Amino acid sequence: MQLSRTTVAQISNSGVEKPADALFQLPEKVLQFGTGVLLRGLPDYFIDKANKQGLFNGRVVVVKSTATGGTDAFKKQDGLFTLLERGFEAGERKDRAVINAAISRVLSAHDEWEIILSCAASAEMQVIISNTTEVGITLVPEDARAEKPASFPGKLLAFLKKRYEAFNGSAEAGMVIIPTELIVDNGKKLKAIVLELARLQQATDAFINWLNEANDFCSSLVDRIVPGKLNSADAKLEQEKLGYEDELLIMSECYRLWAIETASERTKAILSFSKADAGVVLAPDINKFRELKLRLLNGTHTFACGLACLAGYETVKEAMQDEDFRTYVSELMYQEIVPLVAGETITTEEANEFATSVIDRFRNTHIEHLWLNITVQYSSKMAMRNVPLLKKYYAQSGSVPERMAIGFAAYLRFMRSRLTDNNCYTGSHKGTDYQIQDDKAGILHQAWSTTGNIQEYVAAVLNDETLWGCRLSELPGFEAAVTACFSQLEENDVTSVITKKAEV
Repeated sequence: MQLSRTTVAQISNSGVEKPADALFQLPEKVLQFGTGVLLRGLPDYFIDKANKQGLFNGRVVVVKSTATGGTDAFKKQDGLFTLLERGFEAGERKDRAVINAAISRVLSAHDEWEIILSCAASAEMQVIISNTTEVGITLVPEDARAEKPASFPGKLLAFLKKRYEAFNGSAEAGMVIIPTELIVDNGKKLKAIVLELARLQQATDAFINWLNEANDFCSSLVDRIVPGKLNSADAKLEQEKLGYEDELLIMSECYRLWAIETASERTKAILSFSKADAGVVLAPDINKFRELKLRLLNGTHTFACGLACLAGYETVKEAMQDEDFRTYVSELMYQEIVPLVAGETITTEEANEFATSVIDRFRNTHIEHLWLNITVQYSSKMAMRNVPLLKKYYAQSGSVPERMAIGFAAYLRFMRSRLTDNNCYTGSHKGTDYQIQDDKAGILHQAWSTTGNIQEYVAAVLNDETLWGCRLSELPGFEAAVTACFSQLEENDVTSVITKKAEV
């Protein structure tokens, strides 16, 4: 049995949350650029949840921007798809299956552009969401003259122009526009590009003023792991459990966050789906959510990934099943990072709660998160995420952060490489080779080739201002601690090092 509007009633599995038939009658309120799993697993999740609670009462028209691939599965299933939520919440294991009815239809920008533009004339349409990858928010000057724009900002401008014309420039017709691309200040950057395209079009001052004043371009931050389409074997197994076929089946972790930056009361009223789940946050400033994620989630990943690879762990969940490794990660966050993150805008309680959620997420046995993937651009990640933490730790305490020192030593050990015949930097530990994907790999390779011993290698890298923007060796005791940890990693297994900590 294929999932569709007509077969929903026939699903007998009591463990599946099914949509009521009335949900299919709700008006279309959202235009969504992108069919990807992140949009379906997060914004569409919140909208569907709010609809089922009678809070938002609106569905989503999805725009498929790429010419490759079709929309057949969405049409065959009437936009329905199953989301499997699996993982931990507050330390407790959760397992849910929800049939999402948020999507009303999926339209192809390549073949159905005029139909998409016709949505601009709907008084019910109020929200635009996008996830077109980071490259999607780019100025393409040619789109100012194109009949069918190629870029997302170009398509957005064309839609907004149609809406302006359909409602005679009414301020009440302005849209709430929420990009979810992983760019800091994504809303502000998108607005700047749209306004520039309008100027290149030589649009009227009245239209540009309407773009600028009537529409709320909200920066946002999304945080949820939605790995993608299940492989055929796993999908078959899950569908046998569910009792029906679903070509659009996806899985996500339980954790969810969509922080949307707005101070507009009108926007808050329009985004009423925010009342359905604490995972949606409307705030005039979302920087604290970015800081929590950057330091406690991403920063912890960066300090831990080299250690995990050297220990032979392939996935995050595998490492977190080791009590000693889990203890290292927990102590790193709670004892060394949380006190640095807590401050004027973030309370200690908020930082601790986020750290707890990170532990839950790392423990998720359903997510295949590879440590080697986390090491991609290792040096840049260390510089952006963790060097500021090191500096702040010293400013507050003046002492060596032991767990950070271990993580930094593991980074240096992981990055020690040889140059292969095909010009790839390859590392090796205990007979296992791995490829290093880091545009700074040549700098560290040169440092090791030139020095040839641990002490000089550590000193050379820590003193390289092109990597860190400062001399990390000037942090009292840090060079000695990292050198000691590096030597311990050479002589002992990772478990011995993380349980002993740095000798300073």
